[in-house]
Amino acid sequence: MTINVDSDTCNRCGTCAEICPMGIIDPTSGRALPRVPEEKERMRISCGQCEAFCPTGALVQGRERGKPTKASGKGEIPAGNLGTYLKSRRSIRHYRTEPVAKETITSLLDIARYAASGSNGQPVEWLVIHDPREVQEIGKLTVDWMRELAKSNHPMSSYAPHFIAAWENGNDVICRDAPHLLFPTIHEENPIAPTDAVIALTHFDVAAPAFGIGTC
Repeated sequence: MTINVDSDTCNRCGTCAEICPMGIIDPTSGRALPRVPEEKERMRISCGQCEAFCPTGALVQGRERGKPTKASGKGEIPAGNLGTYLKSRRSIRHYRTEPVAKETITSLLDIARYAASGSNGQPVEWLVIHDPREVQEIGKLTVDWMRELAKSNHPMSSYAPHFIAAWENGNDVICRDAPHLLFPTIHEENPIAPTDAVIALTHFDVAAPAFGIGTC
């Protein structure tokens, strides 16, 4: 994985070398283009800083992950508006029965994949349960698990009877009758990445209302 530089648009300003957190990009000199020496390739963390800060858009990361459209400038969203939007985020407990289009969910996942992750590894994979009947089955299985939890010394065991009783009275307190479920998953061989999954899920949660979707 290397950096690709367009010789026609690169103005040799040296921003990429200056902004690189690992300090591995050789500054430009004369007509030479920015480059990562072979002996420093192993130090790359693929953070994307060089690409994000290149003023002419001449530099692109070697790995193909897609490139988001850049905002036209800082302050594109007024701070007050953004603050109000984030403060107004709520966990939804009452859902409509009509399904959310798969295309809409895909668009949100495309946003969530740009969430911060260690070394920009983007390790999160997603499982989307789109069939409401399967969502209900997962709720049922969760309550079955809670019945076992209630018999244990687990710190959450005291909560289980309340959930079980509500479920048995026809109140879905597990999935709240949501039509879909979304699970971020991480490979077992990546033990430090679960935090990346939480961050990605939060991005989905924050972006969803802009698409007219409620989440919890």
